[in-house]
Amino acid sequence: MTRIDLPDEAATLALGRALALSLPDGWDRPTALLQAELGSGKTTLARGFVSALPGAQDAEVASPSFNLANVYPTKPPVVHMDLYRLGEGALDDGLEELLEAGHCPGQVALVEWAQFLPGEHTPRERLDIRILHSGAGRLAELTAHGENARRWLTRTLETFYKSG
Repeated sequence: MTRIDLPDEAATLALGRALALSLPDGWDRPTALLQAELGSGKTTLARGFVSALPGAQDAEVASPSFNLANVYPTKPPVVHMDLYRLGEGALDDGLEELLEAGHCPGQVALVEWAQFLPGEHTPRERLDIRILHSGAGRLAELTAHGENARRWLTRTLETFYKSG
């Protein structure tokens, strides 16, 4: 696990941008599973991510709490999901389809409230991002699962610390 101090919203946006700029080549379904309390910065991180991609000017990033999933017209496309309203163990059919391997090749998945994702739908290769309150700021804990995710994390750290 890697920890990153996020003292303010600008740092959370910067981490999101670093994640987007560091996507590894050859991974057809990059997935980041986000866990944090309400108001901890999950959507802010997603906003930073989307803002760094081509086509971001056409994307209005908002929490997908009511839609369950927003798809942004970036390159690559980003599917931004929020499982909060589903609760533990429940999964909407349409969202289940989005999560199944191979349904959305070439898209990046950002999944908020990933703790509500049933185990059988958790991708083996993924980047887990947990955001915790830390004083006035936040602390991000990143854990890579699989070789593609490890490359993503390594590149993200290089990009984040170069820009900061």
